[in-house]
Amino acid sequence: MNDNLAPFACRSETSRGRLVAEEESVTRTIFQRDRDRVIHSSAFRRLMHKTQVFVYHEGDYFRTRLTHSLEVAQIARSIARGLRLDEDLAEALALAHDLGHPPFGHAGEDALQACMEPYGGFDHNAQTLRTLTDIEKRYANFDGLNLSWETLEGVVKHNGPLLKDSDDDGADLPEGLRNYRRVWDLEMHTFASAEAQVAALSDDIAYNNHDLDDGLRAGLFDFDDLDDLPMVGEILGKVKALYPDLGGKRLRHETIRRLITHMIDDLMGESQKRIADLDPRSSEDVRGASEAIIAFSDNLKSDDVAVRSFLHENMYRHYRVNRMTAEARRVVTDLFGLFLDEPEVMPEDWQVLHRAAPAEKAPRVICDYIAGMTDRFALLEHKRLFQLNP
Repeated sequence: MNDNLAPFACRSETSRGRLVAEEESVTRTIFQRDRDRVIHSSAFRRLMHKTQVFVYHEGDYFRTRLTHSLEVAQIARSIARGLRLDEDLAEALALAHDLGHPPFGHAGEDALQACMEPYGGFDHNAQTLRTLTDIEKRYANFDGLNLSWETLEGVVKHNGPLLKDSDDDGADLPEGLRNYRRVWDLEMHTFASAEAQVAALSDDIAYNNHDLDDGLRAGLFDFDDLDDLPMVGEILGKVKALYPDLGGKRLRHETIRRLITHMIDDLMGESQKRIADLDPRSSEDVRGASEAIIAFSDNLKSDDVAVRSFLHENMYRHYRVNRMTAEARRVVTDLFGLFLDEPEVMPEDWQVLHRAAPAEKAPRVICDYIAGMTDRFALLEHKRLFQLNP
């Protein structure tokens, strides 16, 4: 038992366990094993060649889903330690949160959603749950990774409750979440644990700051464009005043690291206020609260909205990014259409799954195959199937 944990932290010794009962390790807690299983999964390895914004061949220094997940995990562990939460659970959730993303970032997700619209749709959060509970096939006694209830709960509802109450029929849930609710009740009407809330906001901290970093590196905007941007401009100005001769990558790195620290400090301060007000005595008090206990202040939320708006205007809608996303949508759409018409061109193991599925579920098998692809593999597969050579 870890006596250093706050009373409202998740505790490995009182975990609700796994769907398929297993003998637990004598050297690792259930949450440590969850983290390790995520790291050893095939889906986690493939994050190395799945990109955030830039397609993999645009440059070696831009973030991938893997480097992003590692950065989120580092931030989550630091915050969890400061708030006396279970660091291993926070890390497991941070490492697992992007496993359901298809190739090519949001462009790939939008294309798959359009393709799957007649067949139940596509949602990356539901796809992450499917990856963790079904698609990964590594163990002798079960499909998926057989993770703990707390880890699966955190993956599903890290951004807050998904249902109004326990009697909600879940008709508006993505298909994957709706189906899994019949298998194991993850109590989608409540908030997730404090550890899951930490992982979710660590994702926000990493995402915005690293996109600013990558956008500057790629030349989509420059330092002068940031001078009037709330929060960012103020911190950039302080760095310039302290180091008037600093420029280039050192100025970029110094500004980004101070931005990350600023956001973490704000989150810690606001969360400690909320914890003091609620005075939760257990993790169940956190789940049953009327609002999240891990949060940014109102001022930082406003600044964060401005940063997101800036990135949408100057990065995500930049013509260079638009060209990449247009290519990505075509690749995903072409592959889905071909596999739907001619499933026999898929690899044999996926053909077996496709043949075994009921007719109405067969498109989901195709979706799973494409969603698991890396950027590189999707581009190569498209080239093999659509660019005929004599």
